[in-house]
Amino acid sequence: MSGRTVLLLAAAAYESDPEGSGVDAGLVLRAAAAAGLGADALDAAERAGLRRDPDGRLRLPGRRRLYEAVQPERRRAAHRLLAAAATGERQRSVGLLHRSFGAAYPDPGLGAELAAAEGAPHGERCTALAHAAGLAEDPAVRAEWLVAAADHARLAGRPHRVRELLDQVGEFGDLAGFDAVRGRAALIRGLLALRDGPVADARESLLLAARLCAQPAALEARLGAAEASWALGDSEGYREAVEHGGRARLADSALDYRVGMAASLGERAGVGRVALRRVVARSAGEREPGVLLRAGAAALVAGDVDAACRLGSRALAAARDRDAGAELPRALELLAYGELRSGRHVRARAHAEEGVRAALAAGQRNVLAHQHAVLALVASLDRDVDTVARHAAAAQHVADRHGLVQAATLAQWALARADLARGDAARAAARLGPLIGPGPRRGHFGIRMLAVPCLVEAAVLAGEPGGAQAAVGEFTVWVERGHDPLAPAQLARCQALLSASDPATAESRFEESLARHERTGGDFERARTLALYGKWLRRTRRPARARALLRDALVAFERCGATVWAVQVAAELRATGESPDDSEPPGRLAELTPQQLRIARRVAKGDTNREVARRLSVSPRTVDHHLRNVFDRLGVRSRVELARLVDRTEASARP
Repeated sequence: MSGRTVLLLAAAAYESDPEGSGVDAGLVLRAAAAAGLGADALDAAERAGLRRDPDGRLRLPGRRRLYEAVQPERRRAAHRLLAAAATGERQRSVGLLHRSFGAAYPDPGLGAELAAAEGAPHGERCTALAHAAGLAEDPAVRAEWLVAAADHARLAGRPHRVRELLDQVGEFGDLAGFDAVRGRAALIRGLLALRDGPVADARESLLLAARLCAQPAALEARLGAAEASWALGDSEGYREAVEHGGRARLADSALDYRVGMAASLGERAGVGRVALRRVVARSAGEREPGVLLRAGAAALVAGDVDAACRLGSRALAAARDRDAGAELPRALELLAYGELRSGRHVRARAHAEEGVRAALAAGQRNVLAHQHAVLALVASLDRDVDTVARHAAAAQHVADRHGLVQAATLAQWALARADLARGDAARAAARLGPLIGPGPRRGHFGIRMLAVPCLVEAAVLAGEPGGAQAAVGEFTVWVERGHDPLAPAQLARCQALLSASDPATAESRFEESLARHERTGGDFERARTLALYGKWLRRTRRPARARALLRDALVAFERCGATVWAVQVAAELRATGESPDDSEPPGRLAELTPQQLRIARRVAKGDTNREVARRLSVSPRTVDHHLRNVFDRLGVRSRVELARLVDRTEASARP
């Protein structure tokens, strides 16, 4: 019987947050100890199915069936034990909730205490407020607490529970005269639709909330409406949302954010950048996930991509710490997009894949679409075209249904980049032209300029450079506003490609582009510049210099994982008369990675580690690390043995 009592205590503990991922083991064990139960009772409960996780949580499969099978008085007794064991301010809310569950009769006074208690995780606060609403006698108070419960359910990432609670609010009628409750309900519905619904509908709900609510809820609604406008690709709607509503009683950071975002989209980019950098600076000690995400967005628009990634990591940690399930997918979205922009594609893929799982769990299809778009862009470096198309189609499907112009633009850009990678420049240009040029199919105002370098490359390689001239003029103005640290190097590359008929200008611009890449990083974009410069040099009959640049491009593409692009460069390198070291390796050499194979072949030719490092544009330490792995994998003990193995293997493969 003692084991069954522990099981009942665990099942009763779940009632404070029925959808939670487990219950506090300490709370259950303290309650069991108060009932005079020892370690043998816990052992018996574990044999009956209770599980204890390393994170200190207890999990009980079939808990609801067990709880409902017990007599009401025994359930109330279990709740009273849990209430007495809930000590400390952090557990005040859960203690009050168990007191309420343990009472024989409803207690409206206890309901008021429940509603006022703070500090519990969002799932527990949702349960407490919903229970308090059930105890309230005043319909207006009941509606207010139900709406507050719905907001905590939203923050916990439980959209179905949000809708259930808001439906209960709707049973009270039109709530005429209760603007605060109506406004808060509209705010929650709008924020829910912003993540999982047509964003045009979300914007209207949020604008209604902004009119009905007082601060700070009105500001939250206004910024949510701005975010909906951004997703829609409506720049005028975005500016109107962030500018309207006055400045009274706003925190400095919120005011700077509004001023900075509005100015950055207009003609005062310098003013906007200064204001947005203040937003980033003020976030130094911040722990609220939503505020950190806003600062991350500010950093992206201000052109500080590294700061955006750092803020995304902090927002992710804060969301996990605060049980903010609704913010987890957004933090991962910011991280994936920021790392994509900075050229860290492997990290971008890892966070986007985690973001897909988090968005599915939280029921956030709009965020899911953006993560698929990021995965499509990353896949355009190293995966087959079918993988790119699959992610792009997943993003486009939701984008078409919910009006997500940003996700649709990213998806089309990914498809165009995949076309470029496999040498279909004409098709890439056909995809990108409508996105970047004027007209009803124009891409997202915040993203279309990022795709201009792809359009220029595609147009020039397709033999139609005239179609990209106007885009480069607009891109030049955008670059001057400082929105992207990689853009100046890309602009110089675009100018080089469009100056192909003027060799002196083209060479000068290519060299400028490479010099800028050295200062700003971004391996993938640098590799693209090296490859395009090498192609141009080969066509202007300078094969020696072309070979050197194409060799560097091949190494750079492989270093950043852009294997699809590396294949194209290898073909270009063969056209200069050199057979790339990464041609299909025979025999046991096929066990090596491309970089290991390249090093093994250079060592077999007699190069020292320093000479190999200089030739492959890596450090001698990197060469030494790879060489040790080569020795281990091939079972050789010296450079002489390695040279003999390479020569013997490759000689046997020759016809």
